[in-house]
Amino acid sequence: MKTYKFKVNENGYTVNIKSHEDNVINLEVNGTSYDVVLKADVKTTKTPTLIRSASKQPAVPLKVNPKSATTKIVAPIPGVILSINVKIGDIIKENDQLLVLEAMKMENNIVAEKAGTVTAIQVTVGQQVLQDAVMIELE
Repeated sequence: MKTYKFKVNENGYTVNIKSHEDNVINLEVNGTSYDVVLKADVKTTKTPTLIRSASKQPAVPLKVNPKSATTKIVAPIPGVILSINVKIGDIIKENDQLLVLEAMKMENNIVAEKAGTVTAIQVTVGQQVLQDAVMIELE
């Protein structure tokens, strides 16, 4: 298996490990064979396995109250604003693209949840936003 060279008190030793089973090692020192028994059992380390538990709360899509006068468009994940495709006063329809948010090197199109008029834009291009930060308000 492996060969080692030692020097003890100016004497050279060549050690060849022939086999290793449980706590018994068969080795050869300068051509003489020896069986070495270890006092303690050899513990083999085991790589731990990561097990993720299921989420305690299922993911629920954001609900929009249709009777509410204003709707706030919030950041679904932290990221950087790449572009804003609307301006204050624009009338938009449901699923119109409002802005592009870059997160984890991916571009995410943020769309309108319902039709309305843009009343406020809380972000600028290049700004970093945190999750649930209000970006655009609709009325």
